[in-house]
Amino acid sequence: MGKLKRGGSLRHRWMLNTVGVATALGLVCAVAVTMAFYAYYYSNMESDLRRRAQETTDFFEDYLNRSYNEYYQSCITYAQTFEERNSIELQFIDARGRLVVSSYGSWAGASPTTEDIAASVSTRGISTFVGQDPATGERIMAVSSPMIYSNGEVIGVLRYVTSTRTMDLQILQVAMLAALALAVVVVVLLISNSYLIRSILVPIDQITEKAKMIAAGSYGAQIQTQYDDEIGELAETINEMSSKISQNEKMQTEFISSLSHELRTPLTAINGWSETLLFDQRLDEQTRRGMKIIHTESQRLTEMVMELLDFTRLQDGRFTLNMESTDIWSEFEDTVYMYGSRLSQEGIRLVFTDSDEGIPQILCDPKRMRQVFWNILDNAAKHGGDGKQIDVSMKLEEGFVVARIRDYGHGIPADELPLVKRKFYKGSSKARGSGIGLAVCDEIVALHGGTLELENAPGGGTLVTVRLPVAQ
Repeated sequence: MGKLKRGGSLRHRWMLNTVGVATALGLVCAVAVTMAFYAYYYSNMESDLRRRAQETTDFFEDYLNRSYNEYYQSCITYAQTFEERNSIELQFIDARGRLVVSSYGSWAGASPTTEDIAASVSTRGISTFVGQDPATGERIMAVSSPMIYSNGEVIGVLRYVTSTRTMDLQILQVAMLAALALAVVVVVLLISNSYLIRSILVPIDQITEKAKMIAAGSYGAQIQTQYDDEIGELAETINEMSSKISQNEKMQTEFISSLSHELRTPLTAINGWSETLLFDQRLDEQTRRGMKIIHTESQRLTEMVMELLDFTRLQDGRFTLNMESTDIWSEFEDTVYMYGSRLSQEGIRLVFTDSDEGIPQILCDPKRMRQVFWNILDNAAKHGGDGKQIDVSMKLEEGFVVARIRDYGHGIPADELPLVKRKFYKGSSKARGSGIGLAVCDEIVALHGGTLELENAPGGGTLVTVRLPVAQ
């Protein structure tokens, strides 16, 4: 899995693909509904005004066949008696665009300048204007119809004007209702999807935690799930896998333990008899050399068998520590000097840095700690011996006794560093060994409340740091 938080990523994708898409569609629908109402209201108003203009123009046909005075007098009379003056303004405008009379009074205001008037005169047909009134700044709809005299001359324009404020407010209400409905839908989607995604993420988190525990070695761990669906099926599959791994691990541990016990008896005999035969002065040089090889290899096998036994005890919980107040400096020093003679035979120089301050006694198992130090030195010799030098030191640092062992070999590949303390892991190393020594040492140090760390040292080689608490 990536470094990104899984729940956050899944939640983001889920919300984007459901709530996001639904919100976008809802927004499109809300805009479409608003535009539909806008078109409906405005088309109805325009149709009504055009109908009125046509009917009024038809009404004035008789007056257009009379004198100009009679025509203008009839306009004044019609405007004065116009019953819908509270919502619609009726205007009569001459051919030059000057306001002659209005239902608001003879001096209703300045002459209008909107383009519907000139358009009506030039096209000799009904023309519509929708927009802001240049004189008042108010949004209006105006419909102009030409008044054509009997000789074919356009002598003026009949114009109906009404404010669109009420209609715009109604459209705004529709838009707000659509937005409110969209908001309600989005909230419902958020709540329902949050519940749904939580019902998915919670068991996934449980499965992930158990899977991590299994990957870390807690074989047999089981996932508790109450869902009878694909997630439940996944949990059951992991449970079954965990059980089988646990069974296989138990069988492996039992086999290793049984084999180790079986090997101890013949190895003890080989060690004993090879050591006894080496004291025989009658052996020729070639035979003595062969017996030394037998004795050395049998000791190596014995060490591996003891590691395997320790490993099986750690696995089944039978590994115990005999804790006592211990001079850890003396134990470390004795182990270093004992191993130093072996290193000198292999041409490896051991550099032991003495501590400037006293190392206090700590509560530990001295036998097990000697095993840890010995194993680390052995690893340094096997994996970093080509550097021909090993540095060792022990210091008191911030309430911890810190032992450091550093070789000058090729170091550990960066991708193998997090894995070297795992059981049976040898990586790319060609050195002999079971691959469990460091795993056992790490467990021993952890049981003492300390830490064992491996890192590549500056300039090459591997640095192993063991930290043991002074007070427990």
